[in-house]
Amino acid sequence: MEVILKEDVAKLGSRGDVVKVAEGFGRNYLLPRKLAIEASQGNKAVIEQMKAANVRRTAKEKSSAEALAKQFEGVSVSFQRKTGEHDQLFGSVTSGDIADALAKKGFELDRRKIQLHEPLKTVGEFTVPIKLHKEVTAHLKVTIEKEAVE
Repeated sequence: MEVILKEDVAKLGSRGDVVKVAEGFGRNYLLPRKLAIEASQGNKAVIEQMKAANVRRTAKEKSSAEALAKQFEGVSVSFQRKTGEHDQLFGSVTSGDIADALAKKGFELDRRKIQLHEPLKTVGEFTVPIKLHKEVTAHLKVTIEKEAVE
């Protein structure tokens, strides 16, 4: 089955691409979620309009992502956590924790944009990449300290 993607779909393609997918995947996932439309002759004419709109939208998104990346320069977040032996944390610092800390500083950011491959489980300073756009990545300094023992 050939479909035209209306949105970027991970590991499949980007907006406006004509891709060949399995019948079930197209009919049961892509079409009901309005992620794609069936690739007919009439819809192929719509592709060109979608691609032109996509180029304009992508340029606008990229410029806003670059502006946001400049705001992240010099921003850092710190956490105080209980630790055990060898500065291992009881628990961990996840991308959700980092997103919450950034929200308190005024940055509304989806936790899925924070590219943390695995949760942080030790004390120290870390540089965490934040993917704001396909081509724009900002870096955030995360500091994890020992919680003061009373």
